[in-house]
Amino acid sequence: MSLAGLQSWLLQEGVRSDLDTIIQLTVRNELDNLLPNTSGQSAASIDWPRLLLAGSILARSDQRIDQEAALRVATAAITLTDDQALKDAGAVLMGKLSNFRAITLATDRELVEAGLNTRLGIALRLEAQRREMDRSILVQSSGAWLEVNDFQRHFWTSATGDNWLSASAPTASGKTFLVLQWLIDQVITGEDRVVVYLAPTRALVSEIEAHLKELLGNTELVEVSSLPLIDKYKAARAGGARVILVFTQERLHLLANVLGDVLSVDLLIVDEAHKIGDNQRGVILQDAIERATRANPKLKAIFISPATQNPEELLSDAPDGVKTIAVNSDSSTVLQNLMVATQVPRKSKLWALTLRQQDSELPIGILQLASTPAGLKKRLAFVAAAVGERGGTLVYANGAGEAEEVADLISQLLPRLESIDLELLQLAELARKGVHQDFRLAPLVELGVAFHYGNMPSLLRLEIERLFRSGKIRFLVCTSTLIEGVNLSCRTIVVRGPRKGKGHPMEPHDFWNLAGRAGRWGDEFQGNIICIDPEDTQAWPAGVPGRARYPIKRESDAVLDLGDGMANYLSNRGLSDLSSIEDKDKFEQVGAYLLTTFMRLGSISAASLAKRHDTESIAKLDRVLGDLAKQIEISVDLAARHPGVNAIGLQHLLEAFRAYPGDVENLLPAEVASNDSYDRFITIMGRVNENLFFAFTPKTRIRLYALIVIKWLKGYSLARIIRDSIDWHQEVGRSFKLPELIRDTMELVEQIARFRAPKYLSAYMDVLYLHLREIGREDLIDDGLDIGMQLEFGVSSTTLLSLMELGLSRMSAVALYEKIARDDLSKEGCIAWVYERANQFHAMGIPAIIIREVRERLTLSDEAAD
Repeated sequence: MSLAGLQSWLLQEGVRSDLDTIIQLTVRNELDNLLPNTSGQSAASIDWPRLLLAGSILARSDQRIDQEAALRVATAAITLTDDQALKDAGAVLMGKLSNFRAITLATDRELVEAGLNTRLGIALRLEAQRREMDRSILVQSSGAWLEVNDFQRHFWTSATGDNWLSASAPTASGKTFLVLQWLIDQVITGEDRVVVYLAPTRALVSEIEAHLKELLGNTELVEVSSLPLIDKYKAARAGGARVILVFTQERLHLLANVLGDVLSVDLLIVDEAHKIGDNQRGVILQDAIERATRANPKLKAIFISPATQNPEELLSDAPDGVKTIAVNSDSSTVLQNLMVATQVPRKSKLWALTLRQQDSELPIGILQLASTPAGLKKRLAFVAAAVGERGGTLVYANGAGEAEEVADLISQLLPRLESIDLELLQLAELARKGVHQDFRLAPLVELGVAFHYGNMPSLLRLEIERLFRSGKIRFLVCTSTLIEGVNLSCRTIVVRGPRKGKGHPMEPHDFWNLAGRAGRWGDEFQGNIICIDPEDTQAWPAGVPGRARYPIKRESDAVLDLGDGMANYLSNRGLSDLSSIEDKDKFEQVGAYLLTTFMRLGSISAASLAKRHDTESIAKLDRVLGDLAKQIEISVDLAARHPGVNAIGLQHLLEAFRAYPGDVENLLPAEVASNDSYDRFITIMGRVNENLFFAFTPKTRIRLYALIVIKWLKGYSLARIIRDSIDWHQEVGRSFKLPELIRDTMELVEQIARFRAPKYLSAYMDVLYLHLREIGREDLIDDGLDIGMQLEFGVSSTTLLSLMELGLSRMSAVALYEKIARDDLSKEGCIAWVYERANQFHAMGIPAIIIREVRERLTLSDEAAD
């Protein structure tokens, strides 16, 4: 019998019964509020020597199902038995799987006694030492050896040299941990002076920036920044401290616009790189990668993605002559138990839990709820509260409003705490002062429950995540933000009918990216995913998803594969009346990218994407794009500055400026502090809609959009914007629900003030400045901070920008700015102001979490801020 045949026999017959028993026992240990087990199963009935031998044979396989079985055996030996020799054998088996962090976890939890190697025989000890040497890498910057798994070792060795690398592995495999270690080592010991780390969301940008600063400590060799400002870039290029810039793709474009031809990135890391296929923003990421590569063809690129089918796809646009390597792993480092919860007939408080495996199901037990779950939200809340009572429980909700309601329901089932932890009180204070006195989050966190969604201020989200990791927040109800790459692990995830976007059932690969948060490596041995009502076709139209991997496909390729739709759209895009054009949201972003590419190369057939499509469709696109390009006078450089904004729209806007009969100064926005700034922004947004693109819709809301933009630019806090909205509703007698008003205001800030307005108003200003140069009115051109940059960060004053340059979140910067009289302070002036008044912050009513951030960013002593 071959080794593969033996491994297959062991799984299917040889130790199947014992495997099923240990699976049921270990999974039951993970869950709370199960009725007593009446099956008579126990660890004493297991033939442990035989099972451990089978585990060591299965560990030699490269198949995921075999490795998972070996990991089950090792975990069971460590957690179910009292015999130290069996526990040691389980730890040795963990070592054979290169799962050293699990061994450390077992030692930390006192499941395995320290000094394992000293208890092994000489042969096993030598084998263990050899394995540790083979699975260790040298971090040259610190001289330390790091124990890694197979995927991490392969990544580290493959990432050397100038090659492009695309690495893919399951969510819980330690990708981010290792990439950040490698990045710091590369920057400190290598020749790279400017590194850009791209992340898809501001939430992940904040998290990665904080991790890098923590790992770097107080070194002056490397700067880390998430602001697209040129000072740190120029200092690094001039021989000063090297810089790691952590950006979204939009922020990289902002920096490139400021630097122009000077931009040169040595190393580009793209996290969550499969997002290149996302609707509307995927092509912005593709454009950012291509822009950085054009500026420096010698750039080294690293792509990181969760479990994907084809990570090599991201390497197909590498410059000619560049070596490419794909590292693709499907190895399991943590056991993930996918269970379905079904109500027991005629007993609404009892729910049967069943473990789903690749080709079988195992009954786990009966879950006892605390109350009758009348209604779908109560089902989700009550099952979560019961099964995850010990904490570390994530609950997935379909939208921000549902997240708040489910969190509230869970909180009502928890026992009252005798005292409230100080850090929870401080988080509640930040919620009340930073958002609103009656924000629903505040009383919930005092009970150890929170909700989390994308439009919340970053400082608030980061503190929620930190306290969830520490265990002080026991239940966290989240939305699809968590799929966007926030590295937040848990013990248990509870979900019912998950949706992504506006009601779209979650794709299997997104579901498993979410499920990967359960049981992150080094924190837990196992993770649990509980899927409620698996037979309900409204909740699960295609059933509970089987394990799946992301298919990587660029947004541009996906749109072009739709047939003649793109060519037809572009044919109509040259019309002056935008209202008659259909499918604008589907085609506009990619159409803009194609037109700018055509303008730069003279033909789409010369672009890298042409090799992925048939020559006939490319030729048709070339003809349509050629006709459009003949109508365009603006330069390709100006078009390239505004990814996702169509060059033909820019041309129409230029023509509107030329035809404007009034005083040209009326085309300019007014300073935000001036009385007419509001009316100017209303007019400008209308002009953008008429000539550039329908960016600010519906038309009836333009006045609201203009108001939000002005308040954001003035440096108003979110709390103040919310208070103003409440006051307006009360003055005009319009009814409102406070939770909805708060969420709507957050969404307006994120979607209008921080996304649409920067994108389209910066394009408006660029075209207007071109027109002003044409007519000899350069005197009206403001060389100050670009309006896109101002809107991205919500600043228009030097003082507020200086505070953010010091590394403060906008929430903290605005809290200080409200206390500072001058609006022209430099970074040094802001530091001096803080040092003079640090011991007055509590008296000023500044929240404790903001005081802590100020202290950490400006390295104040604890006494200075007390």
